[in-house]
Amino acid sequence: MNNSRKLAISAGILFIIYTSLDVLSVLFLGPLNSTNYLVSVSENASLVGAGAFLLLIGGACASGIAISLYPVLKKFNPVLALGAVGFRISEGVLRFVSMCVLLSIITLSQLYVKAGAPESSYFQTLGELLLAGKGWVSHVGALLAFSIGCTLYYIIFYQTKLVPRWISVWGLVFGILGIVSCALVSTGLIAPFSTVQVVMLIPMLPQEIVLAVWLIVKGFNPSAVASGAAKTTTKSF
Repeated sequence: MNNSRKLAISAGILFIIYTSLDVLSVLFLGPLNSTNYLVSVSENASLVGAGAFLLLIGGACASGIAISLYPVLKKFNPVLALGAVGFRISEGVLRFVSMCVLLSIITLSQLYVKAGAPESSYFQTLGELLLAGKGWVSHVGALLAFSIGCTLYYIIFYQTKLVPRWISVWGLVFGILGIVSCALVSTGLIAPFSTVQVVMLIPMLPQEIVLAVWLIVKGFNPSAVASGAAKTTTKSF
């Protein structure tokens, strides 16, 4: 098994783990959507904590995906390949920040319950600020880093035919939609994680699974890989 095949399998596995953890984290973080979320989070602290940890692992996978793809993609476009790594590492960092915010909400919720759950207090104000911060970090910051990062490597995929172009076009369309959704949230036209934003993003989930399966089963197009290797050899002389 050659190196490009190993890298394709590694990236494919990381794609599956990343996407699966994203879906699971939404289920684990359900208490945050409760009307009386401070009480709900306090009662389900271990569940929310597990969801926060899943976000952290997902961030590590995001960085790992771009790092796994980089040795192959840099042969065709080192600038875009490095940019993809940078943005997806940034996504991982922002997910770490999101995890810290979630853990802070857990602590706040427990203090709120110990205080007797007062109807009006600084607990609610601070909780709302933390929730808003988590929303901006997750649904704008991390999502924007993800969208730009994946758009960069889908451009290379499309240009080189390392994977079928229909997969690349699918990825490009929804990578750009992800960027647009972040712009709409930032300008206040839609709310973070609103129905509109979710509808714009959901098609990316099956796309990444399809890409993952293709990389694991088929790998990169051998003729495209050989072309990249030839270009690298030519430049070295």
